[in-house]
Amino acid sequence: MSDSGALEAVDRILNRGGDADDVLRAVVAALVERGVCTWAGIWFVEGEELELGPEAGAPDEARRLRVPIEFRGERVGELGADRASDRALIERVALLVSSYVLLGWDTGGEAWSP
Repeated sequence: MSDSGALEAVDRILNRGGDADDVLRAVVAALVERGVCTWAGIWFVEGEELELGPEAGAPDEARRLRVPIEFRGERVGELGADRASDRALIERVALLVSSYVLLGWDTGGEAWSP
């Protein structure tokens, strides 16, 4: 499927909204189902560590692309995609999901909404 098809699928998932975990699980599944990559996963920044969260597909760590996920200029996670050929697409998805990847991120007491 085309990259635009994958982006459209991600947009539909984000527009439906819902629980952040469910949204992120659906996004990584869509990337694999649309053939963007063979495996996709999201790591959350927790303190000084990265913790793997939702993932889908068959891992191939030797061919893994990882891009940062930032929210309001702060790194809140990473999006990994194995055997992905389009870095720009993975970076775009990382930007689109950024507001859902706030586990462990200090909002400074401000309420947030994705």
